[in-house]
Amino acid sequence: MLRILALVSIAMFAFAANSLLCRLALTSTSIDPVSFTLLRLTSGAIALAMLSFIALRRNGSNRPSSNLWRGLTSNASALGGVTLFVYAICFSYAYISMSTGTGALLLFGAVQLSMISVGLARGERFKRRQWLGFVLAFTGLIILLLPGASAPSLFSGAVMTLAGVAWGVYSLVGKKSTFALLATSGNFILATLLCMPLILVVLWIDEGVFSLDIAGIGYALASGVFASGCGYAIWYGVLPLIKSTTAATVQLSVPVLASLMGWVVLSEALTMQIVIASFITLGGISLVMRK
Repeated sequence: MLRILALVSIAMFAFAANSLLCRLALTSTSIDPVSFTLLRLTSGAIALAMLSFIALRRNGSNRPSSNLWRGLTSNASALGGVTLFVYAICFSYAYISMSTGTGALLLFGAVQLSMISVGLARGERFKRRQWLGFVLAFTGLIILLLPGASAPSLFSGAVMTLAGVAWGVYSLVGKKSTFALLATSGNFILATLLCMPLILVVLWIDEGVFSLDIAGIGYALASGVFASGCGYAIWYGVLPLIKSTTAATVQLSVPVLASLMGWVVLSEALTMQIVIASFITLGGISLVMRK
């Protein structure tokens, strides 16, 4: 149980760091959403492929390169690659036209709806204590984010909701993974390849839309290699060990952790609202996780 809690905690901190890096890149630099997504997915794919190669060599593989190809093709899934791509590009586009609070509420609301619905349909059930924990966790999220939320446009709201559903499906696909590192590597490679036709479409519509700067590139690479690549591989490793309903609930901690990171890293204000919401959310999650 302690190992599962440790892995879940690391994954949630990675997700929170990813939110922070995405927000910094898309709001404080001139990098465009397509370039950010391409760099994020490509750097993650390269880093994960290298880690997979090293892992195969350490496992005593005589031909790690050929085994890597077989491992990637047998562990990755088309659905995993597609949903990862949809999540990444929708997340990037939605956040340039809505507040952080509104985006997080829509994103995690869609994640909860998709993952918990599938979990319940598969026969998973919350105990009364766990339902109380889920309600508390979601209440804490609302307390944290709703006061700063504003009504988004219909388009950006729909795009962020789609991102949440895609991430929920991507997480559900991960419950079937047997080799988390290879599965995540393959999914990242597939998602990167899907960026290519998107780039052609964007170039055809308006080639001047692409924009890069050093800071934006740095944030994208950090997001891809560490927060996305390594974080998602850890997440895929822990998903088969927990229920879909539990996996959905623990992700409500991400906005709380992102707010605390903003306080530590960016010297953002730590208000009583954040403190109270954090205790309520994390307390609710603890009820859901407790055996």
